[in-house]
Amino acid sequence: MSTHIGAEPGQIADRVLLPGDPLRAQWIAQTYLSDVICYSTVRNMLGFTGMYDGIPVSVQGTGMGQPSLSIYVHELIAEYGVRTLVRVGSCGGMRPEVKVRDLVVAMSASTDSAMNRHRFEGIDFAPTADFDLLCALVEQCRATDSDVHVGQVATWDVFYADRPELRERLTDYGVLAVEMETSALYTLAAKHGARAAAVCTVSDSLVTQEETSAQERERTFSTMVQAALRAVTQIG
Repeated sequence: MSTHIGAEPGQIADRVLLPGDPLRAQWIAQTYLSDVICYSTVRNMLGFTGMYDGIPVSVQGTGMGQPSLSIYVHELIAEYGVRTLVRVGSCGGMRPEVKVRDLVVAMSASTDSAMNRHRFEGIDFAPTADFDLLCALVEQCRATDSDVHVGQVATWDVFYADRPELRERLTDYGVLAVEMETSALYTLAAKHGARAAAVCTVSDSLVTQEETSAQERERTFSTMVQAALRAVTQIG
């Protein structure tokens, strides 16, 4: 039983979806999984396990930002033996072609965080997705009716950024979108020999200023979730 999850041994599947919002975790479990149990209510960061297409899958809320996600991902891997993790979240589109409600699959994640600089003593470690899981996720996303973009994202520590001028420079180097968790997920998966990938629905555009509502972000990102579920259950 870990400090921040508190599940009993065997209650968490080795394949886990990671939404930031615990209410989104609840919605995913209740909507798409059968035989659902709630294994954690610690700090209201809900976690559930159920069956999808005959395979056990868990869904764990992680909160917002890299420090929060890092706690849950570390415990899932180190304490419960989780081997496959897919972040299902939201992001802000940074390029004109990345429109609201499109899907962004992250090959890699740049970051302004100092977490990896401390971890690697100044070396710029490049966090990347697991290749096989990434391919499965891209395949399933492209099988939907959504527009899918695959490439680099920026994982930012600060939501209300003080340096908006950096957006243009990042997009010049191919960054598709900004979010707040993927870099830490990929780093921890690499450390522990697990596999990880991330898919985000574009909730707002930094180019056009269009955005989705909080209720839509919580409950209606169904295309992304179904693609992620198919990806984690088809991979060996």
